[in-house]
Amino acid sequence: MSRRVDKPWGYELIWAETPGYVGKILHIGKGQSLSLQYHRVKDETIFVQSGSLILELENEKGEIEKMTLAAGESRRILPGRRHRMTGDTDVDVLEASTNHLDDVVRLEDRYGRVP
Repeated sequence: MSRRVDKPWGYELIWAETPGYVGKILHIGKGQSLSLQYHRVKDETIFVQSGSLILELENEKGEIEKMTLAAGESRRILPGRRHRMTGDTDVDVLEASTNHLDDVVRLEDRYGRVP
């Protein structure tokens, strides 16, 4: 059974949740951004289903690289790597990850969600 979770940047539709993995669709509005964040243990892969997004992703040297991902492109986000997604257009992103839904360390957030 799927469930929708409203977010200030859009919403996520959790369509699979098991002890081992989670499947989500993230709908990010044009110009809206998720937090600059990292995960301690969560391992995730994203796939742009429609639209395009700007992905800021920390590389192996600790530098944040900015790239545009279009429909059909994907990236793996390893635990510990800082990252942020911003809608270049309205965008739908498929996310497959380990089941660590609360493993989010927010570093910056335009919606005031940083402790």
